[in-house]
Amino acid sequence: MTLPPKPPSRPDKVSLWQYAKLFRSDILSAQPARLYRAWMAEFKTPFFRSYLLNQPDLVARVLRERPDDFPKSTRVNEGLKPLLGNSVFVTNGETWKRQRRIIDPAFEGGRLRETFPAMWDASEAAAARLEHNIGQEIEIEAETSHAAADVIFRTLFSLPIEHHLARDVFEEFKTYQRSQPILNLAALVPLPRWMPRLFRRDTTRSAARIRDLITQLTETRAAQIADGTAPDDLATKIMTTPDPETGKTFSTQEMVDQVAIFFLAGHETSASTLAWALYLMALYPDWQDRLATEAQAIQTCDFSVMGKLRLSRDVFRETLRLYPPVPMMVRENTCPQRMRDRTVAKGAQMVISPWHLHRHERLWDNPDGFDPDRWHTENGKTCAREAFIPFSAGARVCPGAGFAMIEGPLILSRILRDFRVTAGPTPVPVAHLTVRAKDGIRLTLTRRNP
Repeated sequence: MTLPPKPPSRPDKVSLWQYAKLFRSDILSAQPARLYRAWMAEFKTPFFRSYLLNQPDLVARVLRERPDDFPKSTRVNEGLKPLLGNSVFVTNGETWKRQRRIIDPAFEGGRLRETFPAMWDASEAAAARLEHNIGQEIEIEAETSHAAADVIFRTLFSLPIEHHLARDVFEEFKTYQRSQPILNLAALVPLPRWMPRLFRRDTTRSAARIRDLITQLTETRAAQIADGTAPDDLATKIMTTPDPETGKTFSTQEMVDQVAIFFLAGHETSASTLAWALYLMALYPDWQDRLATEAQAIQTCDFSVMGKLRLSRDVFRETLRLYPPVPMMVRENTCPQRMRDRTVAKGAQMVISPWHLHRHERLWDNPDGFDPDRWHTENGKTCAREAFIPFSAGARVCPGAGFAMIEGPLILSRILRDFRVTAGPTPVPVAHLTVRAKDGIRLTLTRRNP
C-alpha cells in the first residue's frame, strides 16, 4: 500500500543547539516520532517550557473552553510583525475581540453564496492557464498559488489577478516567502520588549512593499465607498461594518493589517492544500477518476453545484488532515494549570500541533493512510469532532474556514474535470509559513477525454 509522504523524524534526544538548527530548517523534521503517540510532551529550554498537547480534552481546554486563559503566544508571531502589524492573527484580548466583531459578519454563511461567482471565475481562469502546460511536467504549487491569489483578489477587491496592483502584491509576496525565516530569535529567547527585533533586510523591504500596495488598494476602496461606487465585496463589507459595541469602523491602517493577513492566510493555506490534494490525486488515480466523474456537474455558475461535489469535499478534508497548512499553533499559559498530573507554570508555551494530532496513532484508524471515506465511519466522525483542527477551533477558529471549504473543492474538481494528473518525484513536506514541499510538487497534466 502506498502511503502519502511525510518528513523523516529526528532522534528522540538532541541538544538545544541541534534542535534550533533543525527547527529553523524545517519544524516538522525537528520533531521525534514518539510525538505521534504522546498525549502530552514537555520540551525544556533555559528560557521557558513548552508543552505539546495531543490529548483531545486538553486541546479543547486551550482552544475551546478557556481561550482567554491561553492567548496566542507573541513569541512565535514576532517574525511576521513587519508584514502583519496588529492584524487579527497576532492580537489578543479586547483588541482581538473588537477586530473579530467587525470581520466575522463578512464571512457569514450567506456571504459564501454571494462570493461564489468570483470563486467560479478564478477556477475557470486557473483551468485556462493550465491549458498551456499540457504534456509538460510543471511545479503545481506555483499554479495553485496563482489560483488562490486570484480568489483572494476577486472576492476581496473584485479584481482579477491580472490587475496591476493585484499582480504586484502576488509577485512581491513570492519574494517575501523566499526571504522569511521560520524562526525568529524571539521564538527561542524571551527578549525584553525594549530590545529591537532583528529581521532580514530583504524581509522588511518586501513586507513594506506589500503593505504599500495594499494601502493603495484600501485607500482607493475608501474613496469608492465615500462616493457610493464601491462594489459589494468582502473589502466593502469589512470597511463599512461598525463595531457593534463602539460604533467605530477600521481605520485605513487597521484595514491594511487585516488585508495582509487575509492574503497571507487565505492565499498561502489554500495554495498549499490544493497542491497536496492534486498530488494525492496523482498518487491515487482511482480517486482521481471518481472526482473527475463527479466534476461533470460543474457546467454553469450555480452555488448549488457544491452540494454535488461530496467526494471532492471528502478528498479536500483528507488532504487537510494529512497536510494541515498551519502545522502548529502556540498559546501562552497565563495561570498555573494541572495537566496529566503535572504542574504547568504561568508563561509556559502550549503547542497545539494539527500535524501530530491529525496523524495520532491512538486516535485515528490508519493515521498515515489516505482514506477520504473515513469521514463516514464512526472513528472518522469522532475524530472530526475531537481531533481535526485545520482551521484551529473555538473562539479563534479561522473566519474564512467555510470560504476555504468552498474554494478548495471547487478548484480541485474544476481542474480534474478537464485534466488528468500524474506524479513526478516524491515530494518531502516541510513547514515554513505553511506546509509545502521541499523541492516543490511536480505533476504532469494531460487532457482528459470528454
